[in-house]
Amino acid sequence: TMPKEPSVLRQNILDTTAAILACGIDPKKCFLFRQSLVPEHAELAWILGCITNVPRLLRLPQWKMKCASQNNEGTVGLLTYPVLQAADILLYKSTRVPVGEDQVLHLELAQDIAQHFNKKYGEFFPMPKAILSEM
Repeated sequence: TMPKEPSVLRQNILDTTAAILACGIDPKKCFLFRQSLVPEHAELAWILGCITNVPRLLRLPQWKMKCASQNNEGTVGLLTYPVLQAADILLYKSTRVPVGEDQVLHLELAQDIAQHFNKKYGEFFPMPKAILSEM
């Protein structure tokens, strides 16, 4: 959610891809793709953002901490990032999502959004459950 130089972003994509492959992820056995090239992520984030209320987002601790660290000048991107995360999860109808403890509230937001969407439009999204990573 912070502005970056395009060349740095391009290098980050290459570095992240190399790290994923170095960890043993086999692209012959899984899908490896650049999320930013899939417009449905942003499209679903827009739809979900239209049914998510701002006070709910403002209560998230990550928003409060990051906004405070930016002299209370947090951006819309920072505020709505959890909705994009929800879209990333729900787009693929994920049922289990590996998260760290710091992301549990964001997953709960995704669950709330899925419930609200399903109640309004019919059962569409399964309820994603957290798989907590151990450190």
